[in-house]
Amino acid sequence: MPSGTRPTAATLAELRASGHVHRPVKTEIRENLVTAMRSGASRFEGIVGFDETVLPALERALLAGHDVVLLGERGQGKTRLIRTLVSLLDEWTPVVDGCEINDHPEVPVCARCQRLHAEVGDALPVGWRHRSERYAEKLATPDTSVGDLIGDIDPVKVAEGRTLGDPETVHYGLVPRTNRGIFAINELPDLAERIQVSLLNVLEERDIQVRGYQLRLPLDVLLVASANPEDYTNRGRIISPLKDRFGAEIRTHYPDLLEDEVDVIRQEAELTAVVPDFLLEVMARFARNVRESSSVDQRSGVSARFGIAAAETAAASALRRAAIVGETPAVARVCDLPSVVATLRGKVEFEVDEEGRELEVLAHLLRRATVETFRHHLGASDLRPLIERFDDGLAVESGDLVPGRRLLEQVGPLPGLAQVMDRLGIDEGGETPELAASALEFALEGLFLNRRISKDDSTDGGIVYGSA
Repeated sequence: MPSGTRPTAATLAELRASGHVHRPVKTEIRENLVTAMRSGASRFEGIVGFDETVLPALERALLAGHDVVLLGERGQGKTRLIRTLVSLLDEWTPVVDGCEINDHPEVPVCARCQRLHAEVGDALPVGWRHRSERYAEKLATPDTSVGDLIGDIDPVKVAEGRTLGDPETVHYGLVPRTNRGIFAINELPDLAERIQVSLLNVLEERDIQVRGYQLRLPLDVLLVASANPEDYTNRGRIISPLKDRFGAEIRTHYPDLLEDEVDVIRQEAELTAVVPDFLLEVMARFARNVRESSSVDQRSGVSARFGIAAAETAAASALRRAAIVGETPAVARVCDLPSVVATLRGKVEFEVDEEGRELEVLAHLLRRATVETFRHHLGASDLRPLIERFDDGLAVESGDLVPGRRLLEQVGPLPGLAQVMDRLGIDEGGETPELAASALEFALEGLFLNRRISKDDSTDGGIVYGSA
């Protein structure tokens, strides 16, 4: 949204007096990107895990003035990355006031603005557009028409008395209306091939044609598209002439590092309860395990939204418990994880021979993520005092409706719990009984998964930890 002061020039004469210099949009992006690089400023806000791979390739493409297609599986942040390009535009840019296609006052290209310029000269009225208004996005669907993208005859204008040969009878589509800005097409292969043809002139000759008009409308636009690999979608392809006209094809990927996966979840998830970092790590490991599983269709990929939705579901389960039993604050625990499995089944495409085993596969991969996280943080911890309690006959009841304080009361004072919390990244100043209960239950689950204690389902739907 606008943050800087809007320029005051209201006519072409005032614009020239202000010292404004007209730049094509790709030059504008190139120079602003170079300025950001030299100052060390962030260029792609909120993008995680692409620093050494995707972003350098994208920067080279922008510096070269290339139109770009981002190719990658679902949920790799392609659209999010495209939207960050808006920050590389000037905050304010002048346009001919009232122009449908954002003509620059010094170089008007549409018939209306050229006629107006000829009539009033330096008194040509100037308006200002914020960079957030210079970005348009279209999800490619099979019913998208040439008129949607490029334009068509406007019957209302014809009815007003203009002749069919008048260029001003054209109703411009999304691409010309994004003139002097950035136009993005999501899922480009889903666009019918005959519609893709309409973009050939936009990418090469930089002009448009509408229903046989002798109309040459030179456009100043950066075109960016996203696409899934063709061997997965099977719904269409990018036609060869169009692929050839994109200056750069850049492959995206899922986060290479676990830390980046956790950062994506922490950044994107809208959590309704406290989810400790060690449980966010479980979600990240879970997503990565599913992504690498031989039971999952590797061509489809497992979106970053998988881990995000897992964290949000666990938080919702914690909030439900807090509302029912009167717990404050609401803090997620291991007992909230089983609810994640059923919720996320629809986000994963399994191999055909796994039909009917989807929940079993996901539950196994979630347990594996939990034990991996346990071993990473608590594998070297001395949990013998806790194990000895169980050897002496301790039984601990838990479940998604058991308050955290009740869990702590069953165990009683436990030497070493503070160390467990410290190893799990819970700051001493932020300790609460609910966080302590979350750490304790995570330790119990880890001991069970390592076969040091037992776990049984209770009759009322809860679980009971006991001696091995």
